[in-house]
Amino acid sequence: MTFKQYMRRAWPLYVMILPGVIFVLLFRYYPMYGVVIAFQDFSPARGFADSPWVGWENFEFFFSLPDFGRIFGNTLFIAIAKIVADQVGAIILALLLNEARILLFRRAIQTLIYLPYFLSWIVLGGILLDILAPHGILNQAIGNFGAPPQLFLGSNDWFRGTIILSGFWKNVGFSTIIYLAALTAINPVLHEAAAIDGAGRFRRIRHITLPGILPTIVLLAALSLGDVLQAGFEQILTLYSPAVYRTGDIIDTYVYRYGLISAQYSLAGAVGLFKSFIGFFLIALSYYLADRFAGYRIL
Repeated sequence: MTFKQYMRRAWPLYVMILPGVIFVLLFRYYPMYGVVIAFQDFSPARGFADSPWVGWENFEFFFSLPDFGRIFGNTLFIAIAKIVADQVGAIILALLLNEARILLFRRAIQTLIYLPYFLSWIVLGGILLDILAPHGILNQAIGNFGAPPQLFLGSNDWFRGTIILSGFWKNVGFSTIIYLAALTAINPVLHEAAAIDGAGRFRRIRHITLPGILPTIVLLAALSLGDVLQAGFEQILTLYSPAVYRTGDIIDTYVYRYGLISAQYSLAGAVGLFKSFIGFFLIALSYYLADRFAGYRIL
C-alpha cells in the first residue's frame, strides 16, 4: 500500500486527533519557552528578550533559603503518605467489595466511595471547612465525649493528617476500580478448588486473590513514583492558612505565593523547573521499574 492510498483511508483518523495535537503543542510545549525566566532577573515590562541573565543565581538563592528543607520535606512526606494510603486503602476496599455477596449493598458502597473523586477540591474544600470548623459537625461530636474542640485546619499537629485523610477520601474510590478490574481476571475455578479442599475465605484471599493481583499492585506502585512530588496543590491551597505553613507548605504553594502573589517570577520559575527536573527522572524511573517488575511498556 502506498502512502497516498494509506492517507486516503486514514485521513479521518488524523483529523480526529488534530485538535488534541494542537492543544498539546499550544498549552504544553509552547509555554516551555518560559522556563528561561529561571535564569533571568525577569521583568514583565522588559519581556523574555530584554530581561538580564543571571545564570544559576535564582537556584542558588532558593537552595540557600532556610525554608528549602522544610518545603521539600513537606512535599515528600505528604505525597508519599498519600500514595501509600491510597494504594493500601484501595487494595483493602477492593478485597472487601469483592467478597460482598449482596449486589445492591456492593453497588451502593461503590457509588459512595467513587462520588468524591468527581468533585473538585473547591467543592470538597468548602464541605471540609464546614465539617472541620471549630464549631463544625466533627468538633460537636468530639464535644459530646467531653473533649475540647480541635483546630484540624489551623494546627500544625493536625494539618498533615487532615490533608492525607481527605485526599484518601477523594481518591481511593478511583484506585479501587483498578483493583476490582484486576480481581475479575482471577479464575474462579481456583477459589472453588480451594473451597473444596477446605480453605476458608481469608486463606483464599491470602493464597489466591493477593497473588493474582500482585502484578497490578507492583505496576501501580512503580508508576506512582512519578507522583512523589505531587502533594496536591489545589487541595492544600484550598485548606491551608499561614498558621500551618510550617507543616503544610509544599513546592507548588510556595511557587504560587512567591511567583504570583509576591511577583518574584524568576524565583518561582527556578523552583518550578527544579521540581520538573526531579519529576522527569522519577517518571523515567517509574516506567523502568514497571517494565522490570511488571512487564509494562508504553511501546
